[in-house]
Amino acid sequence: MNFKTIMISAAILVAATFTAMAQPAHCKKNCEVRIAKELSYRPDGKFKIVQFADTHYIKGDSRSERSMKNVIEMLDAEKPDFVIFTGDVIFGNPAEASAHEILQPLVERGIPFAVTLGNHDSDFELSRTDIYKVFRSIPGNVNTPDDLGLHGCSNDILTLAGPGGVDRVFYLFDSGNRDNVAGFSSWGYVHSDQIEWYRRASRYFTGKNGGKPVPSIAFQHIPVPEYNQAMRDKGDKARFMRGNLGEEPCSPIFNSGQYVAMREMGDMQAIVTGHDHNNDFVLMWQHFFFIYGRFSGCDTVYNDLYPSGARVFEFTAGEKGFRTWVRISGGIVENDLYLFPEMESLSDKR
Repeated sequence: MNFKTIMISAAILVAATFTAMAQPAHCKKNCEVRIAKELSYRPDGKFKIVQFADTHYIKGDSRSERSMKNVIEMLDAEKPDFVIFTGDVIFGNPAEASAHEILQPLVERGIPFAVTLGNHDSDFELSRTDIYKVFRSIPGNVNTPDDLGLHGCSNDILTLAGPGGVDRVFYLFDSGNRDNVAGFSSWGYVHSDQIEWYRRASRYFTGKNGGKPVPSIAFQHIPVPEYNQAMRDKGDKARFMRGNLGEEPCSPIFNSGQYVAMREMGDMQAIVTGHDHNNDFVLMWQHFFFIYGRFSGCDTVYNDLYPSGARVFEFTAGEKGFRTWVRISGGIVENDLYLFPEMESLSDKR
């Protein structure tokens, strides 16, 4: 092999190595983003998600009975196509057994689900990585392995496809437990590497959609600081709220720029959280929706929003907006709203 051949071979090797390094860890063929689950509308063009927030379940603890009854009632009343748990699924030892038991109603009904971890899920005998593995091992779970190299474990992407391709994208963010920055303790937040992961995925879906952002919703446990900012905004027609406000949103004291990133990308319509047990409101601010799930737990933790329930989302193929309502144990449905980006108030029916 002559010198020229050696140099050409070396150049090819370097180029190949650089290309391999340039591919994000979660790329599939042609650097597509990794999708945890590709969802599809039912034959009637509908798709329903039930969100369970803060079940706080402990196996063998009588205070947890209400949480189990609530999960069963919500599933049987709504018959969802998919379920998302937005954290604090368990609240004690035995951690693994608690996780399996509270999710058993979904297993028995064959309902697929995903989990994004809360601050308490890893407070007990299992680490954050290990409890995430437990959730992933349960039949019906669609979460992907924790190998993206991002903060947290439960960062995932779900898509909902219609006749023309992907209609909606659902992002699951792991908002962590607590963070300590410069000596200041704060609730956890979505970090810069997670935000860049989202930006990269958002650009990908926009590109596949002819340059038009795909309507998206973020699910996570801890609310972003803009929940508090929106609450304080006293400007004329600055905000519209529907639902229960029972406590100040417990957001991080640090603002990582997650909300700004979502607005810059132009695809995100709403962010959905749990964490604060006494809130279940929908807040419209800056033509964006800040949404709390309904507390789905029991008496292992504080709760003044009684009885338990769940938040429901319904999507219809071809429609720009979505419906959401709160179902409460006992058969009550509250605040059935149709939300879309251009609405001027939560009473806008256009």
